[in-house]
Amino acid sequence: MVRGTLTFISGGVRSGKTAFAENWLMDRHCSRLIYLATGVASDDEMQLRIKRHQQDRIAYKEKWMTIEQPRKIEEIIPHILPGDGVLFDCVTTWLANELYEGWATENPCFKRNNCMEEKQRQFHKTISSWLHNGADIVVISNEVLDEPLSNIPDVLLYQQWLGRLHQWLVQESDHAFELTYGLAKKWK
Repeated sequence: MVRGTLTFISGGVRSGKTAFAENWLMDRHCSRLIYLATGVASDDEMQLRIKRHQQDRIAYKEKWMTIEQPRKIEEIIPHILPGDGVLFDCVTTWLANELYEGWATENPCFKRNNCMEEKQRQFHKTISSWLHNGADIVVISNEVLDEPLSNIPDVLLYQQWLGRLHQWLVQESDHAFELTYGLAKKWK
């Protein structure tokens, strides 16, 4: 099996990351285009963002299959086939979902021993599995690390985990881009 490709795209909110990622993946002529959506419509703003992304994909001549998976992305490993194009949107939302998993029962993941380490291992394993299965993967993440580290312990923890994931993604990627004002800078 030929290894797929990994493309990492980061940038600020509303910087054009998703449109760039969709076009990048559509240009690769994948057998299927899969949009892995990690967002949860928890407020009006998020509902509007989700709806806008859905409408954008409908407007393309290429057909996109959407899989809504806010947590446990490993559950879709069996659904990704060789030649598929997978757009994972986005790491920042997925990380927040995983970090606070268990919040309702006052036992969030970030407070449990080795919970986040296990989430990171599973993340690496999942992305690697898709690549070794011959899929072309595009991973989007918001760039929230340009600001100073937070004094708020939960936010600082989030920044630290996000930084680890970003470094690993860039290390493993074939291509890495940063979007600013709709312009892409290629880092790798």
